[in-house]
Amino acid sequence: MRAIISVSDKSGVADFAQGLQELDIEIFSTGGTKKSLERSGIKVHSISKLTGFPEILNGRVKTLHPAVHGGILAKRDLPQHLAELAQNHIETIDMVVVNLYPFIETVTQGKVSLDEALENIDIGGPTMIRSAAKNFPSVLVIVDPEDYDPILQKLRRGNVDLAERKKLAHKAFQHVAIYDTAIAQYLSEETFPEEMTIALKKAYGLRYGENPHQEAAFYLEQNVRQPQAGLASLKQISGSEISFNNLLDFDAALNILSNFTAPTVAIMKHTNSCGLASHANLAEAYRRALAGDPVAAFGGVVASNQVIDLATAREIDQTHYDAIIAPEYEEEALELLRRKKSLRLVKIPSHCYSQPFAPCHSERSEESHLDFRYVQGGFLIQTPDLFTESELQPRTVTNRQPTEQELSDLLFAWKAGKGIKSNAIVIAKDKTLLGMGAGQPSRVVSVELALKRAGEQAKGSVLASDAFFPFADGPELAISHGVTAIIQPGGSVRDKEVIDVANKYDVAMVFTGIRHFRH
Repeated sequence: MRAIISVSDKSGVADFAQGLQELDIEIFSTGGTKKSLERSGIKVHSISKLTGFPEILNGRVKTLHPAVHGGILAKRDLPQHLAELAQNHIETIDMVVVNLYPFIETVTQGKVSLDEALENIDIGGPTMIRSAAKNFPSVLVIVDPEDYDPILQKLRRGNVDLAERKKLAHKAFQHVAIYDTAIAQYLSEETFPEEMTIALKKAYGLRYGENPHQEAAFYLEQNVRQPQAGLASLKQISGSEISFNNLLDFDAALNILSNFTAPTVAIMKHTNSCGLASHANLAEAYRRALAGDPVAAFGGVVASNQVIDLATAREIDQTHYDAIIAPEYEEEALELLRRKKSLRLVKIPSHCYSQPFAPCHSERSEESHLDFRYVQGGFLIQTPDLFTESELQPRTVTNRQPTEQELSDLLFAWKAGKGIKSNAIVIAKDKTLLGMGAGQPSRVVSVELALKRAGEQAKGSVLASDAFFPFADGPELAISHGVTAIIQPGGSVRDKEVIDVANKYDVAMVFTGIRHFRH
């Protein structure tokens, strides 16, 4: 047998090559890999010996040669192929061990020039991988150091079966596909190019999906334009295995909390915040959030954009929750919360909570990441829904201006509504969510639900609507229950009717000029 070994990641390769040598497998290699193997005392031949041609163009061309690819691609069961190899003095190659230039690592480390990036695009490596993977019944292709020991053990036993070879080929083609996707991402200057691939890497399997009969796993997007953040940075400290639904709630929590700079606590249930409050004292923020809907909070997820201290932990400990997510935990708080063995305690770095106009993303433009939604037969793709500076300076459209307190609460409610399913209505006071209506086909029904949850506390509260009111009935209902100020996008053909109702009852109304549907 003959093997070509040419790797950028040299972890474990010397031991693997030593094992091949003990099996009398002849090894050929290139440049740095050859020197590394020789330093480990392994007998290795230059690729130039195989090709009869020197490496040229500063190593850009070394394996792109018929002696390499002919030896890899020849079908062993076709006499014509074997005759052509003999005629051209080419011997078969039975194993290709390759991993690629560190393109992704290079272009994601600070400022990198285009020339440097281009030099880290591997050409010979992917070509050999593809050739070997195409001919996998005859050629072993190994791109992952984790496969070194298992394959070596099988070789020692005398054979690597077809199923294992096919598995290696699949991994090889996927490896090259992710590599090519990264290069395409780096070179693209379009938000929506005519063709697009999404590169994903499995983080871990999940016990099941939304329901027990569904299989599930969590994958991380590999994107050279978007450093991994958000749930990619998640670290579980204790508790039961994280579930599919937990991850959905964690994501929803990050989307909401990233809109607030003040200490804020959200209580998530089915990706909506059934409780939300901001306060200088985190324990008080939690108490106010819980008061928003203490019944719905049971079994939900508590999310904080601040370190969980002991006082807050004591409050949380009085209610049953599935999980807690925060940037960090004080040691005493952690000791207390860990007593509930099933309670999932999760950390996500503080930077994921601290960008009110670009939640948990890179400092690059918003086009550096995209929002993907799977629909039957394809994907809907959009740029993310981020707040703008202008919408947080809303325009008053009624005779009465909102008071300073009302304006503070209106902006809080507006931010809260962005993270709630449409049609979203939020009733709030003192930077606390008192009631919300979510996911209703009718906006006025969402108003009814929000008011029902707020109850008597609706008196003196404010209301936020994620989209305009198509009729005056919603605002009029809210005003009848004591709402004193309303924030909404505006833009309805009946805006004048809605404004007239507000003026009739001396209610302040402001328009943002932008909506935040969340379907």
